[in-house]
Amino acid sequence: MPIRSLRTIVAKQPPVIAPKSASVLEAARTMKLHNVGALLVVDGTRLAGIFTERDALFRVLAAGLDPAHTRVADAMTPQPQTIHPDEPFLHALRVMHKGRFRHLPVVEFDRPLGMVSARDALDDDLEALRVALEQQEDSLY
Repeated sequence: MPIRSLRTIVAKQPPVIAPKSASVLEAARTMKLHNVGALLVVDGTRLAGIFTERDALFRVLAAGLDPAHTRVADAMTPQPQTIHPDEPFLHALRVMHKGRFRHLPVVEFDRPLGMVSARDALDDDLEALRVALEQQEDSLY
């Protein structure tokens, strides 16, 4: 199985971004337009945070806030964990599994290049991760 770098994965898809001043409603519409579950929130060209569909649901709607008047900066996860584009995809899957999140910004020189998600995984990558995690768990016992 070839080892894919994150750079090759994000090169196929432009980053979906929103400025931190955008409203949650604008961010949700951007996510719908691009059919993604999360977007990169930027301050200029630098990554400021990540905004996910769960953020919209739990931090805005469930909290009774108005998505048209709530800034994405007030509902995002600031300073999310990131990964360098030259890392292998399998490492990104491990990071997401360990951190219990589904989206991981790919960043180089403080600038977001894109995002990988569990959805990007192909059967071979998932199988390799399953085997690696089983081996890790077996070594604990």
